[in-house]
Amino acid sequence: MPAYNYTAINNLGIKKKGILSADSERDARRLVKDLHLTPIKISESKNIGKALKIKNKDVVIMTRQLATLLEASTPIVDAIDITANQLRNKNLVYIMLTLKEDIVQGKRLGNSMRKFPGIFSDTYISMVSAGDSSGNLDAVFSRLADYLEESASIRQKIISAMTYPLILIGFSLLVIVSLLIFVLPQVVNQFMKAGADLPFITNLLLGISNNIFLIFILMITIFFGILFSYRNYVKKPENKIKMHKKFISFPFFGNFILNSELERFSSTMELLLASGTNLDVALDECSKIFNNKYLANKISDAKNDVVEGKDFIVALKKDGIFPDIFIQLISSGYRSGNLVKMFGKVSHFMKSEIENKRAIFLSLLEPLVIIFMGGFIMMIVLAILLPIMQMNTMAIQ
Repeated sequence: MPAYNYTAINNLGIKKKGILSADSERDARRLVKDLHLTPIKISESKNIGKALKIKNKDVVIMTRQLATLLEASTPIVDAIDITANQLRNKNLVYIMLTLKEDIVQGKRLGNSMRKFPGIFSDTYISMVSAGDSSGNLDAVFSRLADYLEESASIRQKIISAMTYPLILIGFSLLVIVSLLIFVLPQVVNQFMKAGADLPFITNLLLGISNNIFLIFILMITIFFGILFSYRNYVKKPENKIKMHKKFISFPFFGNFILNSELERFSSTMELLLASGTNLDVALDECSKIFNNKYLANKISDAKNDVVEGKDFIVALKKDGIFPDIFIQLISSGYRSGNLVKMFGKVSHFMKSEIENKRAIFLSLLEPLVIIFMGGFIMMIVLAILLPIMQMNTMAIQ
């Protein structure tokens, strides 16, 4: 059943917009009138899956509710219907009812979810499809709910941890700029009127103060120039792969990126393999979740080796990019037939590494910001005090 966007007004003349499912435009117009609205414009939505905006939190809640109902042996159609009735997000309710309608018509749940690529990721759809085929939808939705909740928790921790340093950095910059623009010029002008020779540090900061807006414009221009050049360069896939390979070779940050990507890859592989997905299909799906295209390319090579019957560990060892512990655990799991458990161990280890590095970074960031702010303010104080000391010396002489 197609979806229609509508614009209408209510009895108070207030404009309302929404999305509904109908057999035809005429039927959609009738449904709008049933809502006690006067339709102004109705048009079929061709890209409804990409147009809908759903918060990640709502998808997590929906997944957990479905998991709970399915674990209680509720039929999938009834579980979707009950979940839809409990949701507040109208767009998500529409999605759920569309999924229910497709299932009633005999379609697979995973295939129906592909209509909404902006809501359900490739990994989500692959797991649901695997669970649907194996008859383990309850276990799949339970694992998905755990996975999404943990991802949301990690994201929230990162936001919370970065809030204070960002506020501190912003406040420090505000103080420094205010001192340079409003305080330093006023004080230095008094010395200049008195005929005092300004020391180098005072002239330097005064030059920065007089040209601060030009400096900001120049910095912004350089930033966007670099960004524009980078985007043009990485339009070619081979250039993008080269750049992404360099990213993971950067000291500290490169290792952090690598561990983050491998943690997400390992946890997703654990979920897919545990849900009954074949190794080659799981590798193919997981290659899509990488932000780093070089790593995605390496996993695609490993998938091709699996399809050809080769040992996919060889492809992972080739360039020496992946950590030794990652290779050893995955190799051990592959040879012992216990890949699910080993991917779980890798995921747990990578999470610990990420947490440790994040803690180190944040513990260093705060004192560094304070030192930077203190150092700059000290320079401003010296720029003011040195002329005063010179004038006092001249007065004594």
